[in-house]
Amino acid sequence: MIPVTEFRQFSEQQPAFRVLKPWWDVFTDYLSVAMLMIGVFGCTLQVMQDKIICLPKRVQPAQNHSSISNVSQAVATPLPPPKPSPTNPVTVEMKGLKTDLDLQQYSFINQMCYERALHWYAKYFPYLVLIHTLVFMLCSNFWFKFPGSSSKIEHFISILGKCFDSPWTTRALSEVSGEDSEEKDSRKNNISRSNTVQSGPEGSLVNSQSLKSIPEKFVVDKSTAGALDKKEGEQAKALFEKVKKFRLHVEEGDILYAMYVRQTVLKVIKFLIIIAYNSALVSKVQFTVDCNVDIQDMTGYKNFSCNHTMAHLFSKLSFCYLCFVSIYGLTCLYTLYWLFYRSLREYSFEYVRQETGIDDIPDVKNDFAFMLHMIDQYDPLYSKRFAVFLSEVSENKLKQLNLNNEWTPDKLRQKLQTNAHNRLELPLIMLSGLPDTVFEITELQSLKLEIIKNVMIPATIAQLDNLQELSLHQCSVKIHSAALSFLKENLKVLSVKFDDMRELPPWMYGLRNLEELYLVGSLSHDISKNVTLESLRDLKSLKILSIKSNVSKIPQAVVDVSSHLQKMCIHNDGTKLVMLNNLKKMTNLTELELVHCDLERIPHAVFSLLSLQELDLKENNLKSIEEIVSFQHLRKLTVLKLWHNSITYIPEHIKKLTSLERLSFSHNKIEVLPSHLFLCNKIRYLDLSYNDIRFIPPEIGVLQSLQYFSITCNKVESLPDELYFCKKLKTLKIGKNSLSVLSPKIGNLLFLSYLDVKGNHFEILPPELGDCRALKRAGLVVEDALFETLPSDVREQMKTE
Repeated sequence: MIPVTEFRQFSEQQPAFRVLKPWWDVFTDYLSVAMLMIGVFGCTLQVMQDKIICLPKRVQPAQNHSSISNVSQAVATPLPPPKPSPTNPVTVEMKGLKTDLDLQQYSFINQMCYERALHWYAKYFPYLVLIHTLVFMLCSNFWFKFPGSSSKIEHFISILGKCFDSPWTTRALSEVSGEDSEEKDSRKNNISRSNTVQSGPEGSLVNSQSLKSIPEKFVVDKSTAGALDKKEGEQAKALFEKVKKFRLHVEEGDILYAMYVRQTVLKVIKFLIIIAYNSALVSKVQFTVDCNVDIQDMTGYKNFSCNHTMAHLFSKLSFCYLCFVSIYGLTCLYTLYWLFYRSLREYSFEYVRQETGIDDIPDVKNDFAFMLHMIDQYDPLYSKRFAVFLSEVSENKLKQLNLNNEWTPDKLRQKLQTNAHNRLELPLIMLSGLPDTVFEITELQSLKLEIIKNVMIPATIAQLDNLQELSLHQCSVKIHSAALSFLKENLKVLSVKFDDMRELPPWMYGLRNLEELYLVGSLSHDISKNVTLESLRDLKSLKILSIKSNVSKIPQAVVDVSSHLQKMCIHNDGTKLVMLNNLKKMTNLTELELVHCDLERIPHAVFSLLSLQELDLKENNLKSIEEIVSFQHLRKLTVLKLWHNSITYIPEHIKKLTSLERLSFSHNKIEVLPSHLFLCNKIRYLDLSYNDIRFIPPEIGVLQSLQYFSITCNKVESLPDELYFCKKLKTLKIGKNSLSVLSPKIGNLLFLSYLDVKGNHFEILPPELGDCRALKRAGLVVEDALFETLPSDVREQMKTE
């Protein structure tokens, strides 16, 4: 006999799947077990007991009545019983009709009549019950076993259990339920008030609480931050990511819903078929059966009367089975009604939002929604606790808590460094948010945030009394009103690097004490019409403005601050800068950089900037600089950088720029140096590297203030001795030329600390290099073999610090 427990695998795959079994599936499972027992019981009786018992029928021949009467009389007249004797005791036997058939013949007759005379329904009834029941079981649980659906279900059950047991879920719900009674009362009043005024399309209540109030409710309380340890916080963070990815994956299709509907429809169809044919055939199960088989040549008989031994029991079992199937079918019909009456491919968390106050929990759809509807039939608490991990507000709060646990004040202090503005800076790169512990470092002067999304600057930034500089590189920032008031009074430097104009913080235009503003990102070519920059005029204290972008003309908003602007830098990506007449209004400008702006001539508006001290025209398309003569009107001009252009010659008018102290013509196409260049006798820095110069005029000796001189990567074959009259020279770069001899007079350069001679044709270095006491081995750029040509004492002198 087969135990019923062997069939359990057909009814359930994993115990955890019970949460996806509504009451009707559980009920039908019990009905299936009852029907399975009927089938197993019937099959057992079929195997272990005789199926049918048959006896032959006597047929009276009609043609010979006398012989028959004689035979029957002979048969009917009993013989006198033998007399008993002591040696022969008499055994009394039960006597009936004699058939002269042996046991094998009876077995043969029973088998033949069972196969040919008994109705097929009476023979196979228990097997049909068993097969139908197994089909019902398979249909009820097929979606748990099909690979395309079982993987989603297993993943969902795994995530659901973790969400239900997560300490973060308990904490989030307890914090919401632990609000002040006054707040709860006010919410109830708001809800009741909105109920009388506002209602949804179906009369449902519209929550009057705005989304903006939610983050205030979820401010991380430091006093309870320790309630969730670091490990639990990381696990909850990973769970948020799993839920997010699972939702994106499952919401794409509705295979689970479609499969459940199909298996339910199949069960209904099967129920109708079973009821139909069983109702028609149950009467075929009879206790007596007439059997007519042509086996007279083997048994002597043709007609038999048979008794189906289990007919009475099978008849009762069939009626009982029909009752179970009817109940099963009605339950399936109710399931179909539930499936089609409700919109199961959409799930709303409205009741959770109203109960918890977490208004940003999104509604879900497709298979995700269907599984949540099934879960609600088991226990609605699962959906409520699961909803916490769909809330972005809850996720942000958890991230903030994890950030605070990971970035302690001591760890942040280890990252402090001094920046280019000589301020104590804290750089934070690619974090999930801004740790609250940052605002405990009161000595902080500069805060640099890079690639951090959804930064919220709280009011606690006011604790940073020394904060003067803020850098935002590819960050989306929101700011508390109290924090904005603090920045308006204290912030001096703001740097913003962005990929989209929408990343420009709108609050930056109200920083009235801001002195330096650096903008890096792609802007529209017609930037003067962009309203986001029109409010620059409110930056009354702005002195330095740097725009690294793709502007085609100077924005009007920049001109509006020209009265107090002292330095302006425009670094383009190659976009041609036109309409520079607005420069004339910047009368107080002392530094101007127009880099990579595709300028072909020096803008005439520059010559009107009488206060200009530094001009940088790097990486343009300058070929001729004849208008350089107009610089003579700029008496304060001390720095002129015309590097990385296509200049072929230097005009003689340059001699009129007597105030120049730094001059750079590197990375051009200059072949000849005019002697008039060296009449600018105040020059301290002269860079002529990366040109095609072959000859250095001896007039270079006039530059007695020269401290830096570079002719790297030219075609110079010899250096004039007058060069060594420039005794203040500290840096000399003559590498990558065609020099073959280095004059011993180089020893006159007592202040020389850096010398580059690599890439020439020198065979030996002069020992007089030892007279350059400031020159050390680290400051001498030369081939190692050439360095070995120096006397050993000179080498040792250079190696000593």
